[in-house]
Amino acid sequence: MPGRLPRLTRRGEFLKVAGRGRKAARPGLVLQALPQPGDGLRIGFTATKKIGNAVARNRAKRRLREAARLTLGEAPPAGWDLVLVARDATGARDWPKLLGDLRGALRQAGVPQPGQPDGDAPA
Repeated sequence: MPGRLPRLTRRGEFLKVAGRGRKAARPGLVLQALPQPGDGLRIGFTATKKIGNAVARNRAKRRLREAARLTLGEAPPAGWDLVLVARDATGARDWPKLLGDLRGALRQAGVPQPGQPDGDAPA
């Protein structure tokens, strides 16, 4: 099983990805992706107070972390900073649909996935 992915931790890193990166929205999440040549994959997770109380926000982030670990953990694409933003539906969305949302958002943002050729062009 893949382990923990490297994280974005500082507010400035999140703001840089949000400001300069590509965005892809799905019903279960929003993905912000910024290519970083030469670096490995780093990922961050966020949920605003619009999602609900602390319990709801933490559940949404736990689900996003696990979806990212399963989707990106085996062969993470190098050279990307990713931010996964929880939406209202993240906490209650069916698990296969949430995984599909993440895969679709990665594809829309142009992040190469395992088994695909590398490239910055969105598919």
